[in-house]
Amino acid sequence: MHSDLDIEFEKYVKIGNDMPPQAADDMLIAYAFYKQATVGDVQGDRPTESSNVVQTFKFDAWRRLEGMPMEEAKKRYIQTIIELEARLKKPKA
Repeated sequence: MHSDLDIEFEKYVKIGNDMPPQAADDMLIAYAFYKQATVGDVQGDRPTESSNVVQTFKFDAWRRLEGMPMEEAKKRYIQTIIELEARLKKPKA
């Protein structure tokens, strides 16, 4: 049985997936919270190949959340998507 948090998290994962591309920093933050929420602490070795710089950035962003409970990561992911949505709705100056 899914908790209310799980249901809300799944809703915001769909919203996040349907959003237009965001700034790289914002995407890394959302990715890290998503991975921490769904997998837990990062596993494996840090990618070191220079041709795989995106994977290295993603790994590093996720590693920064090491020790964060999965429930907290779900809440932070939801908040991140809410903030990104709000930015999309702001009129451009």
